[in-house]
Amino acid sequence: MHEFSANTFKRCTCKHPETGQQLGAKCQKLKRRNGSWRSDHGTWYFQAELPRRSDRTRRTRRRGGYATQTDAQTVLDKMAALVEAAQPHGDTAVVAIGDLIDTCLKSGKSFPTAESITQELESGDTPNLVPTVGEWLHTWLASRKKLRGSTRLSYHQHMRLWLIPHLGHYRIDALTVEHVAAMFDAMAERNDFITAAKASDDPDIRKTVHGLRIISAATMQRYRATLRAALNAAIRDPKIPLRFNPASHIELPSGRRPKALLWTPERVERWQRTGERPSRVMVWTPEQTGTFLDHAEGHPHYVLLHLIAYRGLRRGEACGLPWWDIDLANQSATITSALVQIGWEIEFGEPKSEASGRVIALDNDSVHALRAQKQHQADLRDAAGDRWVEHGLVCTESDGSPLHPAKLTDSFQAIAEEAGLPPVRLHDLRHGAATLMLAAGADLKEVQELLGHSSIAITADTYTHVLPELARESAEAAASLVPRQTRRKLPPPPHSGASGA
Repeated sequence: MHEFSANTFKRCTCKHPETGQQLGAKCQKLKRRNGSWRSDHGTWYFQAELPRRSDRTRRTRRRGGYATQTDAQTVLDKMAALVEAAQPHGDTAVVAIGDLIDTCLKSGKSFPTAESITQELESGDTPNLVPTVGEWLHTWLASRKKLRGSTRLSYHQHMRLWLIPHLGHYRIDALTVEHVAAMFDAMAERNDFITAAKASDDPDIRKTVHGLRIISAATMQRYRATLRAALNAAIRDPKIPLRFNPASHIELPSGRRPKALLWTPERVERWQRTGERPSRVMVWTPEQTGTFLDHAEGHPHYVLLHLIAYRGLRRGEACGLPWWDIDLANQSATITSALVQIGWEIEFGEPKSEASGRVIALDNDSVHALRAQKQHQADLRDAAGDRWVEHGLVCTESDGSPLHPAKLTDSFQAIAEEAGLPPVRLHDLRHGAATLMLAAGADLKEVQELLGHSSIAITADTYTHVLPELARESAEAAASLVPRQTRRKLPPPPHSGASGA
């Protein structure tokens, strides 16, 4: 909270007989012998600590020439009353009042009354009241009525962890590129500290960063996107004097999504030997996907894992898939909703984007899995009796309540580990559906529509590395189908160590 503090003092212009410096408040003529102030020598001054500027810098103001202490104190009382009137309306109002007091002191104009300021603030008719970045972020987020719950949570975390602590105190029209750049520099310094601490030989130092994660380039890009969106909204607001978005002029690492790589035998062997994954996004081959599904068959969540692997559903789309969006006769499913995890809470929402709402063709295996699930669910309903809570979902808990998405992730990881497969995320199982389509000869546009990507560029960026590897495997598979009575013996490759003829 901005505070107002002040004091009065008396001084004169008498000078020291030897040094020539003014004695100021030290002049012995200012007081009588009994310690009371003399009225015929010196004048009164005040020193006031005005509310800090929007950039948190202090502003100390001194004024003098008052005949009596009462005159100086009267001015201070007017200033204090203005600050007190603004305090119930937040930091922005207090900063604005500090600006007003400063302007009046510099120009010599009289102060407005505290009553008029109170009336103006309560009426909301304050066109010159510019919010701080922190206040505007809260206003902007509250105005975004149609955000998905997970997106709202992400914006809130960005604001709480970095945007408001580092930028929230600046008045929004005073925010500069340098201010924003300093926040990202602080992120980079934090990363350097964590990296150095984890590499330390001292266990106590390593313990200080236990559980802390590096802020990736992609995460920094998301922070900038949040700030940029909020500031763009401020630019469109005619009441806010902001015409420049400093977040748009910050240079950051690209944060491009990692390329998907296939778990080829060579990469599997290296992972088994070193424990290292070649990329954050790894994709199983069709054979590895088949191994996983063989191990998953019979599991209570099998139908959802099958649909993710075959038809590329997102986790939330699978957990929130209702029976009324499935047409088994025409072998299709319509994606209209998702069960989204927000923190640990879950709620039903719309698909991730407009492109995510889509109709998916169902293959015969998927239709068979869904029919089996329908029968299994009928058995669960009979066993639960009165405890059954009908939600109409394809896969639920044993009492019909929605399946928490995190439980599906746990099931996936346990089955994959049991099958001895190289590690992928549940989301990468969705990539496996794209891999199956690419192996079958589908083009990227078909894969984009299956996965519900908003742009084919996303599909191309993700699968650029997978397609050539699949093409080579397909070429070998096709060549092996050609019957040959003899195979031409190829010469040994160069530098193989084989002796010449």
